[in-house]
Amino acid sequence: MKTIILIIILFVSVFAFWFGLRYAFQTEFPLLAVASGSMIPTLDVGDLILVQGFSNACEVNAASYPEGDIIVFHKPGLENELIVHRAVSKVENDDTCYFETKGDHNSIADKWSGPETWDNKISERLLVGKVVGKVPWLGHIPLFMRTPSGILIIVLLFIVLIIVDFIFPQKRDEKTTSQEEEILSM
Repeated sequence: MKTIILIIILFVSVFAFWFGLRYAFQTEFPLLAVASGSMIPTLDVGDLILVQGFSNACEVNAASYPEGDIIVFHKPGLENELIVHRAVSKVENDDTCYFETKGDHNSIADKWSGPETWDNKISERLLVGKVVGKVPWLGHIPLFMRTPSGILIIVLLFIVLIIVDFIFPQKRDEKTTSQEEEILSM
């Protein structure tokens, strides 16, 4: 029973931490794991990045490597996919800022088309935030947890915890009872 309460406290703490980060950094995605090598050498696969939201997206510093801000944005046409690239130029059109983006490892700038784009550039409405920090290697954990084997390991760990919680307290109770009986028989 103690293990179940501990698991509930752990889940509540993680959710409180996550929503606290979202509030503090003003973005829906304050922590992300880098999943591709398009930003090497600045960001490696498996880096955990810290993302700060914008109060005014047009304030993004757009310049070539290494001066421009690294931004996180929704891939045009695929709102559930996030891209982490550098803003290399910025243009304003119809009171909206549009950004040309490029991965540091890529030889040419990205060519975007579809909704929320203009002249191969992404709209400020697609921006999630800019990268303000990174922790090397720590992103490998969430990347692994998204794989089938990672999910299987998490499920197996929970099953083992629950089994241990129900079996070992019974053995402890049996041991305590036998010790009490020995003391009483003396």
